[in-house]
Formats: sequence, structure tokens, C-alpha cells
Amino acid sequence: MKVIIIGGVASGMSAATRLRRLNESAEITVYERGEHVSYANCGLPYFIGDVITNRNNLLLQTPEKLWDRFRIDVRIRASVVNISREKQSVTIRNELTGDTTEDFYDYLVLATGASPRRLNIAGSERALPIRNVTDTDRVKAEIARVNAKSAAVLGGGFVGVELAENLRHLGLDVHVIQRGSSILSQFDPEMIEPIQRALTENGVHLHMHSQVAEISERTVVLADGTSLDADIVLCATGVAPDNQLAVDAGLRIGTTGGLWVDDQQRTSDPHIFAAGDAVEKNGMLVGDQALIPLANLANRHGRLIADVIAGVDAHAHPALGTIIIGAFGMSAAVTGLSERAARAANIAHHVVHLHPGSHAGYYPGATRVDLKIVFEPETGKLLGAQAAGENGADKRIDVLATAIFAGLTIDDLMDLELAYAPQFGSAKDAINQAGYVGNNVLSGVTETIQWHELDLALAEGAVLIDVRTNEEHAAGSIPGAQNIPVDDLRGRLEELVGCDVVVTCQVGQRGHIATQILKAHGVQVRNLDGGYLTWRDATSALARTA
Repeated sequence: MKVIIIGGVASGMSAATRLRRLNESAEITVYERGEHVSYANCGLPYFIGDVITNRNNLLLQTPEKLWDRFRIDVRIRASVVNISREKQSVTIRNELTGDTTEDFYDYLVLATGASPRRLNIAGSERALPIRNVTDTDRVKAEIARVNAKSAAVLGGGFVGVELAENLRHLGLDVHVIQRGSSILSQFDPEMIEPIQRALTENGVHLHMHSQVAEISERTVVLADGTSLDADIVLCATGVAPDNQLAVDAGLRIGTTGGLWVDDQQRTSDPHIFAAGDAVEKNGMLVGDQALIPLANLANRHGRLIADVIAGVDAHAHPALGTIIIGAFGMSAAVTGLSERAARAANIAHHVVHLHPGSHAGYYPGATRVDLKIVFEPETGKLLGAQAAGENGADKRIDVLATAIFAGLTIDDLMDLELAYAPQFGSAKDAINQAGYVGNNVLSGVTETIQWHELDLALAEGAVLIDVRTNEEHAAGSIPGAQNIPVDDLRGRLEELVGCDVVVTCQVGQRGHIATQILKAHGVQVRNLDGGYLTWRDATSALARTA
């Protein structure tokens, strides 16, 4: 059996090495147009920032090692320029000599990845992409050549944020230019604001709702005429599926522009498989196809291809899209549907926010974790979650991703038995607390209102009551809120009888207590979900785009 794999990074090398472990006699050839295979592309921004100092640590395998251990024939600087489905052959061009050769396959695996989106503006050749080790070498050399003191990062996605942090580590003055209303559009605005705040507090200039009009030798000019100093310009405007080979071969392209595959990663040609960033994935919760360029999915699907070729009846599971990013000591993570995505897809949902500690508050070092859970209003089935904080966001998002995968409900979170010692968590872990809060909403014990619904409620005559202490209220509060501390509420009920009341506290817990008191006395009341902290982060995020 002859298997040809086009692309030698995540999905391609996972398919190659897994197939060898399953089939010792298969002939496996990998063609890679670049000069490196099996490298750690997620580490590239950290090599630029000298967090990773040894370049060799990025190179996980070499063609020589892959031959010695797996008898996989890896050809670098070899571009596949044509696929003949009729002949089951590929045409390869040697990038050093220009010579072309033909090779034949029983099965072909497309692992061509994605290419950086480029801007069609004057000076765009100065915007350097970051997709491989060679790109990274070029960026480091350019920083040294021009003795860079300033940088512009085009795009505020995951790579853009990581580049911004690492360029600040080098001491550069950094501008991030983002077309959207916030960085990291997978997140809802209130949940990404802690990362945005960390960036700005550490000297990164964020330019929202901005587009680049021109790139000159030492500046970037925005569409509104603003000129930014930029000794070096990095392109992080996203990627597009690199599937021209598939298009030319007449393979089916999906609705997203990515290559269509079935649940065994087989394309519309039964002899050709595909995985990685060039391929669209089935979204688990909406059911629509999506482009999800994540390394873990690429590796998983590459392995699955090898299983299928080897005769294993394996099938891909729909993707959740679980992602995490860190910057300047803060982290933010997301899995499944955001509230914004649920609203866009007209999916009925409830939302809860909470702000527990990363571990027991009485043990030194506890920090705040911001959590947001999206779930079905009838069944409580979990749909998505987001987490942010200095510590503990990674642990909680992994638990929640597992819970969504397993089809658990918001109520099930109450009963998860999670490891507890005061330096690691709380007797009521943040996940359990999310279950308690969600159960109150699902069961109707508490009626809540979201931060983005508050202005309309107040315009329609609702009265906003801040039930925190006088000192907390004075330190920062929602405009128009009246301060009645929760401990004084029973003595001032006459002020609220007959009113449509919204209560708020710092994080929502005292607000819940206040709603129960007022409900017991016949007052119509809703609790502002997530309290003042959620409202503050949301309005701060929106103010950045004003």
C-alpha cells in the first residue's frame, strides 16, 4: 500500500506516524514545501519574544529522524503542484532545482494547512506573516536589522495577541490594529475585557474598529488618517484554507471555503483524505460547518485518517472549539457556544456569570476567576462556557469542555466531585458554584437580567438597587443605582413595594439573597447576573470602541 501525504506538520505527521505504527509494510511518503517538518508552530511568537530561547526546541522531528525510527520518506522543499485523480498520481516540483517528478498513490492525504490572509494595500509587503520557523527567523532578523523600537500587529486574534505580548517583552512600543469591536472575537465582550485591560496596562495600544490604509517604511497609516510608528509590521489578520490543489483536482469544497470531508476525513474522492486547517469541521452544538484552525483537532484528525486507512472503523466527533490564551499573567479560555453565537444562531439559551476565587479564599494567593456559562433554558444542557483570570481558568474550562462533550446539564455541575485542598480549590469549587447559580435560574428560584438588557429595563421604569455596602457603592457603581445594603433591606421595604426592582451587588451572590427577601414580600425583582463586576467589564469593553 502506497500512501502519499501532502504537508508535514500537525495533521500530516500525525497521520504518517500513526499509520506506520498500525502498518509496518505500508510505503509512506510525505511531501513538504517548506524546509521544516513537525515543528511547534504554536511556540513561534514565544521564540520571537525570547521566552523560548533555543530554536531547536521548536523542531520536534527531522526527515532523518522520521526515516530512522518510522521509515517514513519525508521530502522537504518539495511542492505538490498537481493531483491527477484518474491516474492516482501527484506531480512534485523540487523547490531548489525546479525539476518535476510524478509519484503514485493508493491513498492520498491532504494536510496543506492554511495561508495567511494578506492585505491589498500599499506597502503590504512589509507586513511579515508568522506561519512557520522560516517566517520567524525572518522576523527576528528584521527586528535586529532595523533596530526596531516600535511595532504594529495587524489583527487582534490569538496570534496577534501573543505577538503583542512578546514584542513588549523585547521592549518595543506595540500597536494592535483590529477591525472588530474587541480582540479575540470568539469571546463575549465582558469576558475578554480582563485580557484587554492586561494588554493596555502593560503598554500595548489597542486600536479597535480600525483598518490599515497604507504601510510606509516606518509607519502604519489607518483609514481615519492616524499615523502610527512601526519600525516592523507583523501580519496576524487570520488565515484562509490552503486548498487550491483540492480545487484544481475537482474535490468538493464546503460552505465555509474549507475542503469538505465526511466523518472519516474522506473527501469527495474515496482515495483522498484531508485534515487540518484546510478542512472545515462539523460544529458540535450548532451543526453548521466551521473553520477551526486548532492544533489538537489537526493532530486528532490526522490520527483518525491513519486508522481508517488501516481498516479501523473510526469516526470524527463534532468539534467544540476549545481554546485558551494567556498574556501578561492573565488567561482567557472558551469552549462551545458564546452568547453572541447563540443569539446569532437563534438558539434559545440562559446565561450565568460568576466571579469565584481560584482556590479557597482563606489560603494565600487566591485570585478571581470570571466564569460564564451558556445553557438550554428547558433542559439545562450545557452549550458553552468562557473563563478568565490569573489562575484557574484553564482547569475550569477543561472541566466544562468535558461536561459539554458528555452532554451534561447545568444541574450536573453541582454534583461533580472535584479535587479539593485549599491551595487547589474550594469545598464548593467554581464549577460547583456555577451549577448552583445555574440551578437557581433554571428552576425559577431567581429571575436574572443580563448586563446588555439593563438599559432597556431602566428606560422602561425599573428601579436599580445596589445592595453592597456604602463603601463599595462609593468606590464605583452603576449610574442611577440607589444604595440599600442587603443587611438594611428588610427595614426599607416600603420604599420598594410596587416597584419593578433590579438588584445588583459585586458578583451576584448578595443580589440573589436580596431577590429572595424582596420576593418574599411581594416585590417584583430581578438580579443583575454577575453583578457590578460583569457590568463594569462589559461597559469598559464597549467604551474601547466608542
